[in-house]
Amino acid sequence: MAFIDMYDIKKRYDVKQIFDGLDFHIEQGERVAIIGQNGCGKSTLLKLAVGLEEPDDGKVIRDSSIEIAMLSQMPSFKEGATVKEAIESELGELKAAQQRYQTLSQEIGKNPDDKTLLKEHENLSAYLDHHNAWDLTNKIERALQEFKLKEYENRLVSSLSGGEQRRVALASLILKKPDLLILDEPTNHLDVYMVEFLEDILLKEKFTLLLISHDRYFIDKIATRIVEVEDFKLVNYKGGYESYLQQKEQRLHSMQKEHENLLRLLKREEEWLAKGVRARETRNQGRKRRVFELREQAKKNPTLIRKMKVELEREKKSWRGEKIVAKKKMLFEIENLSYSIANKKLIENFTTRILQRDKIAIVGANGSGKSTLLKIMLGRLKPDSGKIKQGELSIGYFDQHREMLKDDATLIETFCPDGGDRVMVEGKNMHVFGYLKNFLFPKEYLDKKIFQLSGGEKNRVALALLFTKKYDCLILDEPTNDLDIQTINILEDKLLSFQGALLFVSHDRYFVDKLAQKLFIFKGNGEIEVSYQSYSEYLDIEKEIKSLDDFEKSLDKLQDEPEVKKEKKQTKLSYKDKRDLELLPPKIEELEAKIDELNECLANPNCYNQKGLSEVSKELNNIQQEYEELSERYLEILELQEELEG
Repeated sequence: MAFIDMYDIKKRYDVKQIFDGLDFHIEQGERVAIIGQNGCGKSTLLKLAVGLEEPDDGKVIRDSSIEIAMLSQMPSFKEGATVKEAIESELGELKAAQQRYQTLSQEIGKNPDDKTLLKEHENLSAYLDHHNAWDLTNKIERALQEFKLKEYENRLVSSLSGGEQRRVALASLILKKPDLLILDEPTNHLDVYMVEFLEDILLKEKFTLLLISHDRYFIDKIATRIVEVEDFKLVNYKGGYESYLQQKEQRLHSMQKEHENLLRLLKREEEWLAKGVRARETRNQGRKRRVFELREQAKKNPTLIRKMKVELEREKKSWRGEKIVAKKKMLFEIENLSYSIANKKLIENFTTRILQRDKIAIVGANGSGKSTLLKIMLGRLKPDSGKIKQGELSIGYFDQHREMLKDDATLIETFCPDGGDRVMVEGKNMHVFGYLKNFLFPKEYLDKKIFQLSGGEKNRVALALLFTKKYDCLILDEPTNDLDIQTINILEDKLLSFQGALLFVSHDRYFVDKLAQKLFIFKGNGEIEVSYQSYSEYLDIEKEIKSLDDFEKSLDKLQDEPEVKKEKKQTKLSYKDKRDLELLPPKIEELEAKIDELNECLANPNCYNQKGLSEVSKELNNIQQEYEELSERYLEILELQEELEG
């Protein structure tokens, strides 16, 4: 049975139709990403799924036996709770299950033949296994560290910013591991390192997910299926973002000519993916193979690790493309720039040049000083020391406050402040609607006031306004926030053809990889590293260096430990190991028999026609997966037993 089934859903707000005959289903193990233009109903679909809203017509069926949890845009917490208390309060059931399991283990030791106790013990074991809740203390500590909440653990949650509160809520849900986790833009307010941790834990813990995101790398890595909201219904695509692009292109090829513009954007997107990502993956596979080989060799010769780290550092800091510098006009020359706030160094002795047609991404962890550099370059902050030489140039600036917009102006007044309905764009005289249509605005929006627009719509207006003016340099601070993927594609297309210099702050790895020729990487201690690699490749190398550091430390620790500690190891099977050793063989035999039975059914048309070929195949796949997991667990215990006895 599916976790959630929606049939023939109809939904409207006032005169605006949202869904008309929508069907949707999600089953255990799926990770479904919802995409579509802002305002198309993505968040409404989540609210219908979780029961926060009801359809006007149609049916929503939820499996009553499962736990569904949703990351809210505005999470609420118990009054007076600290960060750590807020997270721990969400794990009450798991802690109670742990305590009950320990109590039962002691009781079974006294009454080993009590079937009621054994059954409850087995059910609790499965429950704790599913939630990976055997060591909650360690999991809480890691979540605090990875989501950069450790320094706030004793602070009241109410004293944190909105973004920090969302990180607390997300950490709580990840640790709680509901049967179905629903996430609305989970990567908002997360830096790239937090996003990578989130990706890893969602995959490792085998979450069932329903999510909205505009982070295309995140979708590509996480999603098993993408559903796009289109014409008040859903269109399904198997796989992640790359697979979606290919399937979407095939679908659009069979549709009318009006899709040519979108098809061109999709084709450019797919070509970029093929050239950039696959080439990088090929290089990474070779590098990772070297790392694994090196780990084995390093056990005999630790100096090899240091050699590999030096090679990776050199590769990470490679400077490509510098030969064409002389052909470009100098826009900024930064010399020994330093800036601190509250005794924290954000920028220290930074020297660089920014040239005409440079496309530079400013990246790094939250709070490391990225936006500060932009404000110094704009003259809004004064550096502690150093200087910036700047030629005569015009700068276009975009930030999340959208300061270039006036709330009481209409769209047409924003683009034509002197009257009329024409606007100059890249030397072409265009009608305002003809231009704004490229940014997905319908004609009826021309008379809307800015204050009536959503955050995403205001961002689209501000970005569209930037491209109606002639600038030598564009400075953008998180330009993709609140934008849907389709609008981000349009923005990328405009920026790729922009002839001036481009500096932008972003945590969107896909956006950075696609646009940036150079990276300014804020290390968090005042150092700014400059690299000409793709951001994803830089992050991969950085991760490999960290893994080598950790491996080297573990070797050093092992060598430094006293002999007594070295020999300290498990001396007997745990109670859980013994129970599994006893219970798994009959379960495995039962599954083997069922697999044989289903294979025979697949070879017999009378059998599979009666049950349905897809149903029989699906059942066989599920049972084979369970068989492999149980067999692997059983072999692990046998190997451990042999090791302990030997």
